[in-house]
Amino acid sequence: MNSSFIRTLGVDLPVFAAPMAGGAGTPALVVAAARAGGLGFLAAGYKTPQALDAEIVTVEAAAVPFGVNLFVPNPVPIDPAALRRYAELLAAEADRHGVTLDPAPVEDDDRWHDKLDLLRARPVPVISLTFGIPGPADLAALRATGALLVQTVTSLDEAKAAAAAGVDALAVQAATAGGHYGTFTPSAPVTGIALTDLVAAVRHAVDLPSIAAGGLSTPQDVAAALRAGADAAAVGTVLLRSDEAGTSAVHRAALADPDRTGTVVTRAFTGRPARALRNEFTDRYAELAPYGYPAVHHLTAGLRRAAAAAGDAERVHLWAGTGYRQAADGPAAAILARLAAQP
Repeated sequence: MNSSFIRTLGVDLPVFAAPMAGGAGTPALVVAAARAGGLGFLAAGYKTPQALDAEIVTVEAAAVPFGVNLFVPNPVPIDPAALRRYAELLAAEADRHGVTLDPAPVEDDDRWHDKLDLLRARPVPVISLTFGIPGPADLAALRATGALLVQTVTSLDEAKAAAAAGVDALAVQAATAGGHYGTFTPSAPVTGIALTDLVAAVRHAVDLPSIAAGGLSTPQDVAAALRAGADAAAVGTVLLRSDEAGTSAVHRAALADPDRTGTVVTRAFTGRPARALRNEFTDRYAELAPYGYPAVHHLTAGLRRAAAAAGDAERVHLWAGTGYRQAADGPAAAILARLAAQP
C-alpha cells in the first residue's frame, strides 16, 4: 500500500466510509470515520443545497477531514410513453400505500450548479464525483475550490478518461457495490469483473491513486484490494447498521433477515442499475422497468417513502452490496478498525 496518498488526505486508516445518498450517510457517520483515522463522505445526492450546507457546517465544526460526493448530471432520457406504461404497471403497488404516481417525466440535474456554487462558497477538502466526468468548465470550477478531486470509475476505459480529464484520484467501483453503479453508460450491460482484477488493471494503466469499492466486508476483502494496488478501500453496506448510520428501520431489519436470498442489480427503482437486496419489487419489475434516470427515480420515490414508513420491505429499495451479511450493529469506528486489521 502506498500510504502517501492517505497521508495527503490527512488520515492514517486506509478504510473509508463511502458516500450513501438517501439518508443512510450522516454527518455523524462521517465524523466517526474521521475520528477512527479514516475518511468519510457526505452524500450530496438528492439533497437540497441548503441541507448539504447544513451538513458541511456540522462536519466542519468537528474539525476533521472529510469529503463530499456529487452526482454528476448524466441523464438517461426516457420515452414519456414508456414511463407512463411503467406507472400503470405500478398503480396497484401505489394504491396499496395510498400514493398517486405522476407519470410526467422529471429530468432534473439534482441542483448541480447550485451545489457547485455552494462548494465554491464553502470549500471542502475532498470532492468525489459519480455517474460521469463533469465538463471542462465545471471541472475547472471544482478544481479552483482547492479540493482533491476523486472520480468514480467502473472500467479501465472510464479510468483512462478520468485521468485524461485531470482528476487527482480514482474510486474504482466494482458491480458488487451496494446502491447505484457509477457507470458512465447505465444502459450498457453491467460488467462482472472482480474488484481486485479491476483495481490491478487500473493501477497498471493509470498513474493515479485509487480507492477500491464494491462488496468489501471483511479484513480479508480489504487486504486483497490493497494488495491489488489500491491505496485505500471504501465501504458502505457494512456500515448500514452502525450506530451512526441514518438507515431506515425497515432497511436495517432486512439486512439482518436470514431469509433474504441475496442481492440483485436492478433498474426497477430508479431507471439506473443499482444493487439491492432481492424483494418482491425487484422480482416483479426487474425486466419491466424502463431505463430512464432520474425520471424513474422520481416516479417511484413517493411509493418507496410510503412503503418504508409502513415497514413494507417488499417495496423499498434495500440498497446492499454483496457483503451485506457482514453488516452489524455497533459503532462505526469499531467496524472500520476491524476491517483495517491485517487478517
